[in-house]
Amino acid sequence: MIQKPRISALLTGMALALGLAGCTYYQTAPGVYAPAPSAFERSFSAAVGAMEDEGVQIVNLDRAAGKASGTRGGISVTATVQPQADTGVRVEFNTSGNTAADPTLINRITSRYNQRMGR
Repeated sequence: MIQKPRISALLTGMALALGLAGCTYYQTAPGVYAPAPSAFERSFSAAVGAMEDEGVQIVNLDRAAGKASGTRGGISVTATVQPQADTGVRVEFNTSGNTAADPTLINRITSRYNQRMGR
């Protein structure tokens, strides 16, 4: 005949074993996840993409210096991306040349940049 304390211990042991069997450990698959791009990389790519979205033909691309420049219909466009001390990034667009031919170009580029950055 089995004593009550032994039955209790046996049932407790079985409950513990079943409880642990229900636990799942998820491990990330190796080589599947890439690190997120840095704020600089994301901003630089968005700036270049915004210029291209508005028909600016990129003629100079210097990622290390954070500068991209191009032209569209006699207007020169320059994007400058500078890392800041607070880990932020400063992005600036400038136009020169025949800006009277398309006075809203810089506003459209800025708008496209903001869209690409999710703003």
